[in-house]
Amino acid sequence: MIIVQKFGGTSLSDDCSRQHVLRHIRRERAEGHRLVVVVSAMGRRGEPYATDTLLDWIADNGNSLPDREKDLLLSCGELISAATLCSLLNREGIPAVALTGGQAGIRTDARFGSARIVGVNGARLLEYLEEGKIVIVAGFQGMTETGEITTLGRGGSDTSATALGAALQAGIVDIYTDVDGILTADPRMVSEARPLPMVSYEEICNMAYNGAKVIHPRAVEIAMRAAVPVRVRSTFSEGTGTLVTRADSVRRQSGWTDRPVTGLAHVKGVTQLAVATEEGPSDVQLRVFRAMATNGISVDFINVTPAGVLYTVIDQDAGEALKLLGGMGLAVRSRSGCAKVSVIGGGMNGEPGIMARIVEALTAAGIPILQSADSNTTIWVLVSEEDMVPALQALHAAFGLHLVPS
Repeated sequence: MIIVQKFGGTSLSDDCSRQHVLRHIRRERAEGHRLVVVVSAMGRRGEPYATDTLLDWIADNGNSLPDREKDLLLSCGELISAATLCSLLNREGIPAVALTGGQAGIRTDARFGSARIVGVNGARLLEYLEEGKIVIVAGFQGMTETGEITTLGRGGSDTSATALGAALQAGIVDIYTDVDGILTADPRMVSEARPLPMVSYEEICNMAYNGAKVIHPRAVEIAMRAAVPVRVRSTFSEGTGTLVTRADSVRRQSGWTDRPVTGLAHVKGVTQLAVATEEGPSDVQLRVFRAMATNGISVDFINVTPAGVLYTVIDQDAGEALKLLGGMGLAVRSRSGCAKVSVIGGGMNGEPGIMARIVEALTAAGIPILQSADSNTTIWVLVSEEDMVPALQALHAAFGLHLVPS
């Protein structure tokens, strides 16, 4: 079986961490699996080869590097990781080869800094695997049809891993991080957060889009389309982590089957904007959202009525949004310092009483709901940022998420 392993920056940041990486590679190889290993740049901001460190280097040296050349520089961090791991494996007598994303067959469009994968040719990888080699691929990068190096944006190494897994029809893609899988909530906010043994692709996509940072949603979407299972595991333990797979498999295999809610996510730093009109039906909605779109301001939590619109923007965009709305002569009420709390679960669709339990839990905790919205698998509530942690704790308890079996 082909297994794709992806190791993040913290997994490669020092010699001790890299020994854990080697242990996982040796284990899977000893079990007869063929391995493609995708690596991120080592460490985090401040460490010499981290992507954010390279971005800071650009800022400190003119801050005028064109996007094409910026991608050339940013691709170096992953190449250093790939070459380092290749050297360590060969020292142990384990044959390995290191490839750039382009050499690994990842083809992208030409949007430097945020390229999208348009195709993967895994023929070269399969040749190396047939030779018994560990194939190490620099994540976060690809190549255009004209030979330009591109980077894939945030979460790009996750995306590289699942794209390669899909192209190679891998048995599984293992995403190794510094946490023991996907938890029911952020453990820094909720001390009783528990690891989830299984989640569906749809659930983890919603968790990721709503603030959970364990795996990038683009990566999950690629795996979902190809029906390639993904495990989110810790580099620093032997635990099996969280399996991400089809919803029907979760329902069939999970020991925790009666679960309308799977987990919670949150995003802070949100400003609520309310634009009202006293003139009855008008074109206010069109004018507001056209202005936001034209000026590159992303909107969320949208409620539209004949009397006006209610929506949110991130705090960093609030000043520009208010300036635009004021210039249009519109009356605006704003509330900064808000947080979006998301209640996520594939089992809530068609399940009566979910919103009632949310309102009951938050009311009992004395937390006002400023706004709400919902989809088939997610209910969002907007609260004051100072109420975010108590809201997460109250909802975690209300839905019994501390009872998830280990």
